[in-house]
Amino acid sequence: MLLLLLAGAGAFYLLQHIIYKKYWNTGLGVATEFEVRSAYEGDISYLREEITNDKPLPIPALEVNLAMDRSLKFSGEAKDNANVTDQSYRRDIFSLFMRQRVIRRLPFVCEKRGYYEITKAEVIGYDFFFRRSFHNDRMVKTALFVYPRLVDTHRIALLSKAVSGMIVTQNRLFPDPFCFSGIRDYHPSDPMHHINWKASAKSQGLLVNQFDSTTNIRMRMILDTEDSGIVRRDDLTEEGIRIAASLASRIVKEKMELTVTGNGMQTVYLKDGAGQIQRLYQELSRIDLRKPVQRLWKELEKEKEKLQAGIIYVVISMNQDTDTVNSVASMGKSGCPVLWVMPVPVSSEQTVPDIRGVNIFKWEMNG
Repeated sequence: MLLLLLAGAGAFYLLQHIIYKKYWNTGLGVATEFEVRSAYEGDISYLREEITNDKPLPIPALEVNLAMDRSLKFSGEAKDNANVTDQSYRRDIFSLFMRQRVIRRLPFVCEKRGYYEITKAEVIGYDFFFRRSFHNDRMVKTALFVYPRLVDTHRIALLSKAVSGMIVTQNRLFPDPFCFSGIRDYHPSDPMHHINWKASAKSQGLLVNQFDSTTNIRMRMILDTEDSGIVRRDDLTEEGIRIAASLASRIVKEKMELTVTGNGMQTVYLKDGAGQIQRLYQELSRIDLRKPVQRLWKELEKEKEKLQAGIIYVVISMNQDTDTVNSVASMGKSGCPVLWVMPVPVSSEQTVPDIRGVNIFKWEMNG
């Protein structure tokens, strides 16, 4: 009797092994995707796992292994099965009955700007006795843009005021949305976003904000993502990228014409309002500081060959080397207004002397 039981158990073991080896992957669906297409630095987002066993055979244990960039850090309970080395690795175990679907949402923190992809999920199935495993790699395609964090609105307002100071003229042809000059009664031709709702609530009718005027504003922003210092300061370069995103957002909302270019990105032309700002955010997300780029002064030499009247040039660069200073000064001498936004450490001494025709805006990190 005992021999029959042992023989039966052995036959069952071999049979289930043959069945699982042949059919474990049949009807097995593995889907992994970021729940949103974009987020900002510091945001909490979610990775969605959906596992489907669409066959009349249960799966006692299924292991799904994922790897994504370490700048996306699993948080909350999702940290329990995560390990961070060169990447963030995630190991999940599922047990599925026949015709069952399991969905999990894994929270993670977007710690750094960038463009991130997950292209593969490693799937390992086990037989009924957990003695044998079966491997399969599933190709997945999901991507996430992590946009630069927008800087403090008060600080960017100060920068916008510096821009306005360069372009306010006596001609007063077009309203400058950066330069508030008072309140007046509403006219039907006034845009709705100029209504001062707080002041209107205290009066008998609608009131609108009144602005100083400037000539037609066109702006060209030149972003430097090269680090010419002996000690790398990626934090300052990242701050420059945040400044570019924040200033561009403010400019585009007012429907001003803007071109953003730089030595580490493709040129983005923005003209038709805030709907296009996502294009710029995506391009800024793709900037890779590990890749070598052309020196800023070489970029500025190209700009000098096509300088145009009526354009405000905004240079965003932390580099204060002689070549950069001379190139910026040369642009200032051409007669075109130039604003140099310079990300610097807190309480640092500015080594660049005053440059004729160039307005230097010192932007302290964490200031």
